[in-house]
Amino acid sequence: MPDSIDSRPVLISGGGIGGMALALTLHQIGVPCIVLEAVADLQPLGVGINLQPNAVRELMDLGFGETVLDGIGVQAREWALVGRNGNDVYAEPRGRFAGYRWPQYSVHRGELQMLLYRAVLERLGPGAVRLGHRVTGYHQHADGATALVETRDGRRMEVDGRLLVAADGLHSAVRAQMVPDQPPIQWGGAIMWRGTTPGVPIRTGASFVGVGSLKHRVVLYPISPPDPRTGLATINWIAEITVDNTQGWTQGDWNRRVALDEFAHHFDGWNYGWLDVPAMLRGAKEIFEYPMIDRDPVPSWVDGRVALLGDAAHVMYPVGSNGASQAIVDARVLGAAMVEHGAGAAALRAYDDKLCADISALVLRNRGAGPFGILGLVDERCGGVFDDIDQVIPAAEREAFMARYKAAAGFAIETLNAAPATIAPGARVRLG
Repeated sequence: MPDSIDSRPVLISGGGIGGMALALTLHQIGVPCIVLEAVADLQPLGVGINLQPNAVRELMDLGFGETVLDGIGVQAREWALVGRNGNDVYAEPRGRFAGYRWPQYSVHRGELQMLLYRAVLERLGPGAVRLGHRVTGYHQHADGATALVETRDGRRMEVDGRLLVAADGLHSAVRAQMVPDQPPIQWGGAIMWRGTTPGVPIRTGASFVGVGSLKHRVVLYPISPPDPRTGLATINWIAEITVDNTQGWTQGDWNRRVALDEFAHHFDGWNYGWLDVPAMLRGAKEIFEYPMIDRDPVPSWVDGRVALLGDAAHVMYPVGSNGASQAIVDARVLGAAMVEHGAGAAALRAYDDKLCADISALVLRNRGAGPFGILGLVDERCGGVFDDIDQVIPAAEREAFMARYKAAAGFAIETLNAAPATIAPGARVRLG
């Protein structure tokens, strides 16, 4: 008996950026779906993230134009690294300012998630998202997959679908079942403190700036335009140090609110005139501490009619600003595979073949510092103190380093600009 022209949905575990992007993609290509999200009330939580042009292209193909995206963030103009003594290490334009056909955006993660969530409710209907439904596992049969679900009030149920796609993040229950012997979460010793502070944007006014060394740095960028009355934008910042990790993460909490005096001393004296780091840290209303973590890659993201997507598949260090971007790209590549192969197991295998090996390599590349690796070269060659960066790392070497990273991360300019749409306009999946 064929899959039938039934309305069995693709089940999506997790209503984050990847899950919502997949729901919108499936709606676009005519595949019914349901999002099963553990929290009872979605809120715009999180911190600033960057959306690379490869992901922005996909959002625009989903109908989110510049006017909409400008409403939740800022088009990034520059990516820059500055040494501990305040001298430039490397700088380059970003997005359209670099020649891409699409912008790069700095946005608040929660605002992006809510934008996608509202679009899902509007386009698919309110029944497309079931809040308070946590997927705890799965089983499958020849032509479908069943999600094991626990509700907020303790009820347990089974939800049947054509496929199950787990976009349920770092602690994915689906991944734990799919790969029961997976290694524990990997922490390399970096601790991040994150917050937002009102401030005057520096350099271009829309610059992503990393200041310091490979193991002791501050990253900052605006995630809102300046208020016309005050000239102040919302500046997202990350303060980071690397410590001995032989004892493992001992704090217990993977995301805890902390007081400024727990870490501010690491950045005493970091005042360059154009940037007063201690004052920026003091200006935050609340500060959160996170260990920089990832998971070792797995050989496959697919088990029959079940697949992993986003952080459930490839949680990575946030050094390349491509975690959320890759989740969006995952959703679009999976949609394209369904257009080609139908909404079944063959599409999941094609998606896995297309992305798993390359993105697993990117996870390991980010673990090795990603684009911030240039700062490691500076540390090795001059101890981080220099007057003329060209005497430490020639410009051609710096540019070649960044070109290799962009190619690995899937946003090399020439390749991306020349690539056809991931999903052709009007493409639909035959369900039969």
